[in-house]
Amino acid sequence: MGKDGSPKQYYQFDPKRNRLSWILGVSGLCILSYIMGAWKNTPAPNQSEVYTKVDCKPPSDMASSAIQSGFALDFQSHHQIDLNNSEGVQEFQPCDLKFSEYTPCQDPVRGRKFDRNMLKYRERHCPSKEEQLYCLIPAPPNYKAPFKWPQSRDYAWYDNIPHKELSIEKAIQNWIQVEGDRFRFPGGGTMFPRGADAYIDDINELIPLTNAMSFAPRDTHEAQVQFALERGVPAMIGIMASQRIPYPARAFDMAHCSRCLIPWHKFDGMYLIEVDRVLRPGGYWILSGPPIRWKKYWRGWERTQEDLKQEQDAIEDVATRICWKKVVEKDDLSIWQKPKNHMECIQNRQTFKTPHICQSDNPDMAWYQNMEKCITPLPEVTSADSVAGGALEKWPKRAFAVPPRISSGSIPSIDVEKFQKDNEIWRERIAYYKHLIPLAQGRYRNIIDMNSYLGGFAAALTKFPVWVMNVVPPNSDHDTLGAIYERGFIGTYHDWCEAFSTYPRTYDLIHASNVFSIYQDRCNVTHILLEMDRILRPEGTVIFRDTVELLVKVKSITDGMRWKSNIMDHESGPFNPEKILVAVKTYWTGEAKGDGLCSWTWIDHRDFISGNLDFGDKSIRTAHFGIARIEVQTKGIMTPETGSVSSHWLSHATPEPRLPNCRQSLGMIGRTFLFTTANAACTAVMF
Repeated sequence: MGKDGSPKQYYQFDPKRNRLSWILGVSGLCILSYIMGAWKNTPAPNQSEVYTKVDCKPPSDMASSAIQSGFALDFQSHHQIDLNNSEGVQEFQPCDLKFSEYTPCQDPVRGRKFDRNMLKYRERHCPSKEEQLYCLIPAPPNYKAPFKWPQSRDYAWYDNIPHKELSIEKAIQNWIQVEGDRFRFPGGGTMFPRGADAYIDDINELIPLTNAMSFAPRDTHEAQVQFALERGVPAMIGIMASQRIPYPARAFDMAHCSRCLIPWHKFDGMYLIEVDRVLRPGGYWILSGPPIRWKKYWRGWERTQEDLKQEQDAIEDVATRICWKKVVEKDDLSIWQKPKNHMECIQNRQTFKTPHICQSDNPDMAWYQNMEKCITPLPEVTSADSVAGGALEKWPKRAFAVPPRISSGSIPSIDVEKFQKDNEIWRERIAYYKHLIPLAQGRYRNIIDMNSYLGGFAAALTKFPVWVMNVVPPNSDHDTLGAIYERGFIGTYHDWCEAFSTYPRTYDLIHASNVFSIYQDRCNVTHILLEMDRILRPEGTVIFRDTVELLVKVKSITDGMRWKSNIMDHESGPFNPEKILVAVKTYWTGEAKGDGLCSWTWIDHRDFISGNLDFGDKSIRTAHFGIARIEVQTKGIMTPETGSVSSHWLSHATPEPRLPNCRQSLGMIGRTFLFTTANAACTAVMF
């Protein structure tokens, strides 16, 4: 029999076909059994577990509702993990109310231990492991959800930031006013008496403006950064002292300083050199306030004409040495521009020997990195008209255009294809999130992305009235923050083993994609979650993305933090190993102490010459007949002596032991101190 008709080959084929049919049949039955079992064992939502606030109101938005919705997975049917095991869940207790505005790494009390030279004591100084709080930072009594944007731009609840001192100190500037239970922000200011809008219009007539972010030191008595965040304006705590500000090189289109009182001309111009590092080629630096227009204001500034002239001349000299050109000085504004490239600047080094061009410096490295007194070099160009590093598209095209850092291959392993794919992924994910949380309903304004990668999450949210703080961990495999800025977004470097540089209750929504995969072996996961709780507003939402094993661990911790949460499928379906945990922080506040013993946090003591702060925590016992004893440790010029302890008695207006909104003014050495007690919350402010 010929080879092609061999019966041996025929009989070999038949068993293979039967075996294949058998495998397919068994596989089909297994899949069908899996689906039927999952359906049968999926429990109905337990209505008794529906998220409630402490005042027993029903769920307020989609986020809390989604936690109990059909998006939730029955992981008992899919994994050998018990999500309902409450054994070992640690219940975290509230911190004392005095920590309501606690900023761990910018704590004024801890800062006093450090060097005051160059304001180093006001830089980040994080608590040691022994000093870290293991409790939940409370919201102040009567805290309310902030006004929705854009109304929040003009109003904020007094109970959320119970500091009236700013309205008193800046009363003549029309910056802030108290109207009943809320603050109103008319838009005035020291350098813009016609209002911020008119001031911005003045700048816009001179140079084009783009989006902005503010940073300022940990507030001492004015709470300006805190007010900005409460109003839905991008801001964070920071200072120009001895370390680089935590942003990459060539990040900002414009830097602005209005009465920021930074000694720009000192330390060999180091602060202007740092501004130069973070300015984009062709970017602008705007200065208003001292010493600009000193001929008009020198008397009000209580400085001599000679002193102010010398300061402005010194600033002009530094600006020239770092190759900036003065664009205009008009009224109260002076504007300089950074060159588009360094071709001419390098040639000028023959004339200006200092500062020199940095030789071996990573210009983007800015996490606990000391400032340099050398000019950060710009990428090389082939012509004098070229923009170093590449030109950018105008907004809003800029948000989705390929960043020059990526198109040039400056970021290893990230190319144009990966960038475009990342944009597609986040468009799909945001579409999925819209079914889980109320993105389109104005519920969220302040958002932080804890692990931003290329900024795709922020880009996909551009059609919503939100702003996103993009965070790139300094220990990540790819430094992508520069590319995020090239897209027109804001962000910062941050290591989540430490507390973030912001006030409590800053964000409405926290996005944490694979954060715990990065940090699980580096630091305590619980401390990261407690920090997330600190910066999240009551009734705020958190979206975690990670492996199911890590999310189960996270959920077991947040269950003890007064959060309500549920694990949900990946947007691509149940077979993706990455899952999503959606959590909502329940509403609760700190309780005012009503036993007559109030813990007062002295947030400032002003040295009457320098304005520096020097006070720690004090306690005041209010007697039943309404008398409070206050001890104030003073220094320097407070008395003719080198220092003294002044003890004073304050009498309330009536003999009641606890009075809401009770005020007394106390004259001391020609200075008035204001002490307030609001709603028995034992809040003390001094200016």
